[in-house]
Amino acid sequence: METQHKSGCTFEETQASIMMPVFDSLDALRGRWRLPILISLFFGAKRFTEISKAVSGISDKVLARELKELELNQLITRTVHNSFPPTVVYSATPHGESVERLVIELKNWGEKHRQQVIGKSS
Repeated sequence: METQHKSGCTFEETQASIMMPVFDSLDALRGRWRLPILISLFFGAKRFTEISKAVSGISDKVLARELKELELNQLITRTVHNSFPPTVVYSATPHGESVERLVIELKNWGEKHRQQVIGKSS
């Protein structure tokens, strides 16, 4: 017996219309480092070494890989300045900046979750 959600959709319809975009979002932001990198860029454009210092514990190899992935997902831009020596600056795109609302909601939910599960506030 197939049941419907209160929205009137079946599970299969919900799977297609809700879960696919959720999976796409999680794929773009997955892993330990992408959100911290992006959050560091919410505070302004940074060079590679500045991001490395802002995101404690990340290796240069992993940072380079994650920056490429964030750029492929159009969440950040990489700008090479014509100077000597050339300087490279990373910044959040408007699309990347749209993640800030999500980060705030995740923070709020995380605080409530922490309180619910372990009874402590941060």
